[in-house]
Formats: sequence, structure tokens, C-alpha cells
Amino acid sequence: MTSLPRSDIDRIAALLECGRASLGIELGSTRIKACLIDSATADVIAVGAFEWASTFENGYWTYDLDDVRTGVRATYANLADDCQERYGVRPTTFAALGVSAMMHGYLAFDENDELLSPFRTWRNTTTAVAAAELSSALGFNIPQRWSVAHFYQAVLDGEAHVPRIAWTTTLAGYVHFQLTGEKVLGVGDASGMFPIGADGTTYDDVRLTQLAELLAERRFRGNYATLLPAIHTAGQDAGSLTEAGAQFLDPTGVLQPGIPLCPPEGDAGTGMVATGAVAPRTGNVSAGTSTFAMVVLEHPLATSRPEIDVVATPSGQPVAMVHLNNGASEIAEWVHLFREWAAAAGASIESDAAFAALLDSAEVAAPDAGGLLMYNFTAGEPVVDIAAGRPLFARRPDSTMTLANFARAQVFGVYAALSVGMQLLADDGVELDRMFAHGGMFRTPGAAQKLLAAALDTPVTVAHTASEGGAWGIAILAAYRAVEAPQSLETFVQSAVFSHVETETVIPELTDVSGYAEFMIHYRAGLELARKASYSI
Repeated sequence: MTSLPRSDIDRIAALLECGRASLGIELGSTRIKACLIDSATADVIAVGAFEWASTFENGYWTYDLDDVRTGVRATYANLADDCQERYGVRPTTFAALGVSAMMHGYLAFDENDELLSPFRTWRNTTTAVAAAELSSALGFNIPQRWSVAHFYQAVLDGEAHVPRIAWTTTLAGYVHFQLTGEKVLGVGDASGMFPIGADGTTYDDVRLTQLAELLAERRFRGNYATLLPAIHTAGQDAGSLTEAGAQFLDPTGVLQPGIPLCPPEGDAGTGMVATGAVAPRTGNVSAGTSTFAMVVLEHPLATSRPEIDVVATPSGQPVAMVHLNNGASEIAEWVHLFREWAAAAGASIESDAAFAALLDSAEVAAPDAGGLLMYNFTAGEPVVDIAAGRPLFARRPDSTMTLANFARAQVFGVYAALSVGMQLLADDGVELDRMFAHGGMFRTPGAAQKLLAAALDTPVTVAHTASEGGAWGIAILAAYRAVEAPQSLETFVQSAVFSHVETETVIPELTDVSGYAEFMIHYRAGLELARKASYSI
């Protein structure tokens, strides 16, 4: 954030003192981030962040819920310090507050709200049997990472905690419960727990009945429908900050209870909001630790495909989602290696600068990355039938091994499985007017956006707020909750937010498009190598 004139500092200080700012907090894969915005303009006022990481324990990717509390508190404290330093004000209240987080996964609690099993995140690919059985029985693609797949797999495996489950939720739903005492979810996040009905506001009753029949055959005596959080759409009242919630967020006691909260959302929903892609024929790509594309549909998909999820916008519009378990994590590993080499050679380079140098070199590479191949599978990738994480870098003896080609192969490797899913949507007649991008990959302008345009063969737009990502998106949803005059979320996002947000659009270049197509020929041919590695190494 740039320094501001004294007049703007005084204006924002007054806004903070009157509680007219809206706060969004998002729990991402590697960072928890807070974003405070002017409720009237959506301009960013202050930010806060906390770095964390999942751990692989007893066969599952997980986060400890004590780390959730610690991380959220540290993130809020960082933001409050930012406000104090910039404007001389430590906030005591806000116009509204919202929480979002990684979608899907499994959080199950007993009647005393005690966690029954360690949190199982979206990254786990341990529910193949459950996902396949549910998809067949319900006539609807149930991905492995969805909450109902985790639950049903626990039933199939006869896990001891299953009879004691009183309620389930997502990570965003858990934090929202800590702040408000309400067991609710925004419809976008809820759509990653169980299919949503045609009205876009409730769970699918027909499929709940079908699931009940399956569970009865498995001798499960409960009612899964009663284990699910209530669904709220964007703008609805989702509770207010309790005294315990204020202490959860800010144990110093400065923050006061009573702040209204918007429905908690998943990172896919906040990504749509943060890119303005909430209306039919718009879409967005998020590229960070995971990668996913969201396309708001005009009509329901004609075909159910295992590579495509059907979820919802925060207002309940149907969305086709191509979700990848993998993203830029492998690039980060290579950047770390290069920084170690630089240090060994007596040089020092910051992480962001090293990342930027690598991405910048990708722009001057051979269009097809010189015959180099990168498979970024740090975790299993169902979209291309990869069972387990085994990152691979491969090349032929006659490939051109340069830093630029290596960098382009890394970026292409992030987008490759995504373009496989996007082609399936195109084959089904899904059309797009606009594609936006956001997430950690786009903190560095240039190659990431340019090469995504080549991979999708469509113009890609990035807003100058792209680096704020979902935290900005959930702050906008909080601001929408505070709006008194009724209007659709689509109208609010376009008129109140994106009418003045600066953006940059990149048109795909023919040489990059043809180069990517050549890369994909070799990428597809080499997938069998990656599959064998996932089973044998």
C-alpha cells in the first residue's frame, strides 16, 4: 500500500473511529490474511497476515484447530497494528465482518462441540471409494475433497467417532461459529459439502433422500441432513459478534461485540467476488497453493463429469468448477533451492525478488518451453488421474535447458491440468465473455497472466487488487451485508466495486498459444510417467 496524503489519512481515521469499515478474514493454505476496506468504495485501508502450513499426520493433511485460533488472532493483531501505525486508530468496531477459508474437507463435532477427528483438509485424496459410490448413487459428481465424501468414507471404514457426530462444517464455518455461535454457511461454501438444490438456497432434498437410503444400508442410524449447517445467501444476517467471539479474535479487549457478520464463505466464492465474476458467462482462475477455475453457468451442465464440480456463487447461481489440488507450491520449492544456491555463492536475494526473477525469465523463453516438462503434483490430482503427490521435472536429451525455458515449463505445469478441465467445459458448450485471475501467482505482474491467457486461449484480466485475493472478496461480502438498500450481489459488485477498480487485460499471443499447445502434447504423453511415479516411488 502506498503512502497517503494527510487529508486521506484523516478521512480514514474518522471512518475507523465511526466503525464504517468492513473486515474480511480468509484462512488460505499458506497464509491467513485480513483485509479492511472502506465500506462505501471497497478501497483497501489496512491488511494483516500470518503464515502457516498444513502437516501430514497419520495419513491425512491437517491443521490443528489451536493453530487456527493462534493464526486468526495474530492476523487480526497485525491488521490492528497496521491501522494504528497508519491512521493512529485501533478499531473497536466495524460496519460488518466476514470469514472465509479453504473449502471442503471434514470437521465433525459431538453434541458438546468437541472435535471428533483431526481436521481433514481439501488436499486429502483418501475418499476415492466413497466419492465413486456417491457419484454413482446420486447421479452427481461428488469429488473426493467434498465434506460428504469424507463423511461417507468414515462410515464405510467404520470409524469409531461416526455414531457420535452431532454436526459438521467447513473451516470457515468453524471460525464463524467461534465468533457468533451460529452453525451456518454461505451457499457457496455449503455447495462443497453437499449438492445444492435448483433454487440455489437449500440442499438438494432428492439427493439427501438418496443418501439416507445408502446410509441405512450401511447401518448408519442418524440423519445426515441434520448434521449440515444452515444455508444463507450473500447479504443475509448470519449472526453477530458475541463477547466470546470478540475475545477469540482480539483477546486485548479493544474490539467490541455486536458487529454483524455476513455468511461465511469458501475461497472459491470469495475469489469470484474478488474478480467481479459472479454473473453468468463470467469466470475466474485462482492460482496459489491450489489452482481452480470457476465459470458461472447460464444453464445446468448437460453431462456429469468427474473432472467438473458443480457449486454455487455466494448468491446461489450455479457454477462449474475445475479444481486442482496443486498449484504454485512446486515453484516455491525451486525458488527456495535457487535462494540456497545464491547464498552458497555469497549472494542474498529475498523470496519475492527471486520469484519475480524466475517468472520474468519465463516471458523470454521458447514458446513451448524448449521441450522441458513439469508435473507439479505435490498431492494427488484426480483431474488427470494422479493418485499421490510426486513432483517431476523431465526433459529429453535434446531439450533446450535454459533458465527461461525451465521457468516457462514451471508456469505451464501449474496451468496444464486446469486446461484439461476447461477444454471439457468448452466441449459441453460452456461459453465465457470474461476471464479474471487472482491469487499468489499474480502478485508478480507479467508472465503468470500472459501464459494463462495462452493456456486458456482467451483474454485474461487481473485487477490491481489481485494480490489481496479472497480476503478482499470476503470484505466485499461483509460490506454487502451492511448495505441497507436491497440490490443483487451482481449489481453491487459491478456498480459499487468494479466500476472504479483498475484492471489490466492481456490478449493471448499466437506464438504463446501454439507453443502451449505443443507443450500440452508432450505433457499428456508424459502423464503415464507421472502416474507410475505416484504408485512406485
